[in-house]
Amino acid sequence: MMKRPPVSEESSSKRLITDAGGLVASYPKVPLTVDCVIFGFEENELKVLLIRSDLEAYKGLWSLLGDNVKNNEELDAAAYRVLKERTGMADVYLEQVRSFGSPKRHPGGRVITVVYCSLLNIQHHELKIHDNELHWHSYASIKELAFDHASIMHFCHEWLQKRIQEHPLGFSLLPDKFSLRELQNLYEAILGVSLDRRNFRKKFASMGLLIDVNELEQDVPHRPGKLYRFNFEKYEKSKRKWIGIDF
Repeated sequence: MMKRPPVSEESSSKRLITDAGGLVASYPKVPLTVDCVIFGFEENELKVLLIRSDLEAYKGLWSLLGDNVKNNEELDAAAYRVLKERTGMADVYLEQVRSFGSPKRHPGGRVITVVYCSLLNIQHHELKIHDNELHWHSYASIKELAFDHASIMHFCHEWLQKRIQEHPLGFSLLPDKFSLRELQNLYEAILGVSLDRRNFRKKFASMGLLIDVNELEQDVPHRPGKLYRFNFEKYEKSKRKWIGIDF
């Protein structure tokens, strides 16, 4: 039997490059989108920003804010573009949470979406665009959404519940000076639980991160409570020791 001549390193690498080129050319083209789950806090209630779906298959249903990722567009840039084009807001921080790619999540075929999430104080961020009936919805009232957006929203809510116990991001949703009642209402709204008042206050007092401003609430229908500020400067210096809040 005739032996095959040895293959040189040069010819081998050329074949590999050719093969690799063929594989790249044969990759299936799957649409890529971004979706934004924007949580808001207002009047002691957790809310979500939703828009009316313009897809016939989901006529009448609400959906998250999303769009296709453009060619040569970075994922983060696409998410911020969607937020700006849909809401007019440009001063919102978005964090990438995860991707969703179930083959049946879109009626037009497989579509992979990368999900971004944010939490903001509604009173501090005005919606400048209201196309497609864009407005805030109470999280607890949402029963059905277009696509798999309900599952995405619930996943992001669980992510948010974990984040707010690991980081003091909830304080950005409160006034500069707040009462412990307002602070507890915030955590209860996001965590979806009732917290023991005494234990809640004791836990935050033990952290040493609240500054008593020697003022009381004004014009409230209950006994005025003391007002506090969160000591962000102290937190920044000691955040490596921050172990979160376990309720």
